[in-house]
Amino acid sequence: MTTEAALDFRRLWEEALAWNRFLHPEMDRFSLWDGVARHVKIPEWALSLAQATGVRRYLVIAEDWCGDAANTVPVVAALAARLPGGELRVLPRDDYPEVMGRYLTNGARSIPIVIGLDDDFVEAGHWGPRPTELQTWVLANKETMPKDERYAEVRRWYAKDRGETTLKEILDAVKTPSRSPSKS
Repeated sequence: MTTEAALDFRRLWEEALAWNRFLHPEMDRFSLWDGVARHVKIPEWALSLAQATGVRRYLVIAEDWCGDAANTVPVVAALAARLPGGELRVLPRDDYPEVMGRYLTNGARSIPIVIGLDDDFVEAGHWGPRPTELQTWVLANKETMPKDERYAEVRRWYAKDRGETTLKEILDAVKTPSRSPSKS
């Protein structure tokens, strides 16, 4: 039996793209990413819950062509930006197959994957690739609905939800009790 080597999240964090470097006009679907980013409003409940988790770093596996990432990552970036010391960084999925391999969804390299990191760069939890309710709907309709129609429904779902479910699920995934700082 082989065991996988631990991921060096500190190194990955340093290599990842800062949000303001990832989001740029030359990217695929920039208008969608930018539109979501411009209209995000972080509810106070989410900000309070995020502060209580102690997680301020969000490492995201994504690619700019991904519609689900375009609808969720700007929400997480806005949350991180509101946290004292908070930050979001992006690892391009195709450049980090060893990382993506740890977060497969039913054997697929589905993105985005959001990894919450504590102050010591230890994973506090992860989420992805889309809200549970929407994932269930997509899987139920994948074989019976043309992709363009399915995608239009997905976009409507995200627009109506306004990031609420994404925030709830991510914050639930990373709300592990924080470790006590060692006392000297």
